Amino acid sequence: MRTIIKDVILADSVDKRYSVIIENKRISQIIEGNPIVCLGDEVIEGKGNLLTSGFYNAHGHSAMTALRGYADDLPLHRWLFEKIFPAEDKLTAEVVYNASMLAIAEMLASGTVSFSDMYFFMNDTARAVIESGIKANLCRGFTSGEDTDMSTDLRFAESKQLVSDYNGYDDGRIVCEMCVHAEYTNAEKPVRTIADYATEAGLGIQLHLSETRSEHEECIARHGVTPTEWFEKLGVLDTPVTAAHCVYVTDSDMQILSEKGTSIAHCPISNLKLGSGVLPLQRLLDAKINVALGTDGASSNNRLDMMREMQTAAILHKGVNCDPIMAPAKDLFNIATKNGANAQRRSDCGEIKIGNRADLILIDCNAPHNIPLYDPYSMLAYSAMSSDVTMTMVDGRVLYHNKEFKTIDIEKIKAEARKLKGFFED
Repeated sequence: MRTIIKDVILADSVDKRYSVIIENKRISQIIEGNPIVCLGDEVIEGKGNLLTSGFYNAHGHSAMTALRGYADDLPLHRWLFEKIFPAEDKLTAEVVYNASMLAIAEMLASGTVSFSDMYFFMNDTARAVIESGIKANLCRGFTSGEDTDMSTDLRFAESKQLVSDYNGYDDGRIVCEMCVHAEYTNAEKPVRTIADYATEAGLGIQLHLSETRSEHEECIARHGVTPTEWFEKLGVLDTPVTAAHCVYVTDSDMQILSEKGTSIAHCPISNLKLGSGVLPLQRLLDAKINVALGTDGASSNNRLDMMREMQTAAILHKGVNCDPIMAPAKDLFNIATKNGANAQRRSDCGEIKIGNRADLILIDCNAPHNIPLYDPYSMLAYSAMSSDVTMTMVDGRVLYHNKEFKTIDIEKIKAEARKLKGFFED
């Protein structure tokens, strides 16, 4: 069966109307005007709205929707060690499943088609991904100490089991990776083991890198090298890595990250809210590093809204650099889409072109704040709202359309999520 999305505009051709035809999960044709509709075709009326690639959220912790608003207005170290880590000790599989489903619903409604995630009880996040139809790159969070025995460590065993059970599920809709939480939460020997395993198995690694000044400087005090240099020394960067934050990376760090092909997940709202600082976007791009965009978790953001993230980044870098030309709208859109797909190693995603996966969103151009429409990229970067997303499609399957979730019982999920209030309090 074919799916035809009729009467849409595309970002690079605002004055023309197109139809996009989808077969076997992929875009098979892009036609100016209206195609011939055959018996059995599914037709989606675009109504002159904008069709774009969906967003690829390159860093997050989806089940942290359970902790949304729980520990606000604290610096990162206190937030993490005094509030978040103790609360996470109380997590259960059912809490993680319901919180992941809530996160997925929020992401689908705001145009996200795929997300990268590191957390706990990842089998239950995988279950939510499978049921909802979204894409995800999943890894089990990993921390270690000098006395960690990797031959018996439960976290490492769960990481490997996740890969065995879910990697490549549903024609690659789920990609499983390894995780090293950060330099400051790990010891050298276990990290070498993770790096060796990932290299041998052809897996990517997700990690946090130079998120705060204290993290960066304390690593130098401990090891005599920056966090980037530490990870390079241990072989971590010999694998495909997505490094979240990178606020305090040095010029020499950037050279290493560029040479190693590391992707960076820029999380502007989380970094601003936690007072961590601002990633040096233009310097990273000038170093030919693949910079993607991420929301981080709902406890440090507090929304999983990639359009809001893109718009914050578009304005933030102009302001802190006193340069209105920096971070132009089209570049930010590519960072939120194509670059995110690249970070997730989804080479056939992130762009509307023939042969690519049909991970698409429709955006209402008729909302008052989107009129008149001179430039779709400017609309996306400066005026559009995530509530303007009218359809989200993943692998050619409509998961969200006109405020209706096609695969999620949203009222049930919201009811379960409301029960989480007070769950983590003493």
